[in-house]
Amino acid sequence: MGFFDLFKSNKDGGARKSNAADKFSERANDKRAQTYDRVEALSALSELGTKEAVAALLKRFTFQVDPSISDQEEKDIAFRGVLRAGDEALEPIRNFVKKAESVAWPLRVIKELLGPEEYVGEVLAWLEPWDTDYRKFSDPKLQLLAALEEQQDPRIIAAVAPYLDDTLETARFHAVATLFAQDDEAARAPLVARLVDEESVRIRGKIAEGLALKGWFLRDDEQEPVRKVLPSGYVVDGSGRVRR
Repeated sequence: MGFFDLFKSNKDGGARKSNAADKFSERANDKRAQTYDRVEALSALSELGTKEAVAALLKRFTFQVDPSISDQEEKDIAFRGVLRAGDEALEPIRNFVKKAESVAWPLRVIKELLGPEEYVGEVLAWLEPWDTDYRKFSDPKLQLLAALEEQQDPRIIAAVAPYLDDTLETARFHAVATLFAQDDEAARAPLVARLVDEESVRIRGKIAEGLALKGWFLRDDEQEPVRKVLPSGYVVDGSGRVRR
């Protein structure tokens, strides 16, 4: 029986599709297999369009093969296959990101599947389990914070502000960029507080630049602490704004 013979309709077609997904998953995610065999299996999974097939396709994003052009082509097939499943893809994607060491590809998928508000809600839901302490594998948190830099939504400030105190400098940097991207003065107070306490030179520079661009006023009690930590070339003027 060939790969695509398994798609023929029968009274237990659902079970057969599930079994097919298991069989194709093994071939699609075998790094030692021939490229042709992996491509054929990925294409078959894409045709199935089931939750089990999506779960199998997502695994292809967890490893690389040589040459890099083949690796990219295979991941593109997996990407299109997950997209093809539509709403059926959401549950396996959510399960996948709970343990994934990278969420770059799932982010690309849900951005295509969902509208802007739903997309932001999904990203915030993925971010919620992450705390501000050190973890060995923190790439997903960084990717989620970076993804939110490209969005404006009233829910983002409250969700991202805690990451201004993250132990990871890169997480704090992305949190700063995301809050400024909201173009909402509600972000001013936490950003000023971060500036006063921040040790990273690049983050202090990022916040000073953002405050100068936004033209937000500092409170009287904030002005002197901010003056003490501003990078060279920045001042607090007589009106209480940061200027360059």
